Amino acid sequence: MDLTVDLFKAEIADALRAYDKYILCLAKTPEDCEGALQRLVEKAIKAYQNRAPGLRHGIALDNQVTIILSQPPEDSMLDKPLCGIYFNLSSPYHKKRSAQPVKVER
Repeated sequence: MDLTVDLFKAEIADALRAYDKYILCLAKTPEDCEGALQRLVEKAIKAYQNRAPGLRHGIALDNQVTIILSQPPEDSMLDKPLCGIYFNLSSPYHKKRSAQPVKVER
């Protein structure tokens, strides 16, 4: 099967609707997000196609989005990989951890 971004148009459209409705991202406009999703799907496809034997996933990410293409179960009727699009959410109110010194015992 020839994997292309067009195979995942429905998943991208669903993610864009969620992004537009629920996500506030100062780094990406909805239009920028669409382009980023398409580029990340292309990268995930390449990672999926070039994965090592025994591995089941192709992953691509940036600071705001993670895309995972997963090999469908063998008994599945799916003719394409499963596609998960995740928004890496954070809050300006989330406390950043300060570096903790490591205690070395001798």
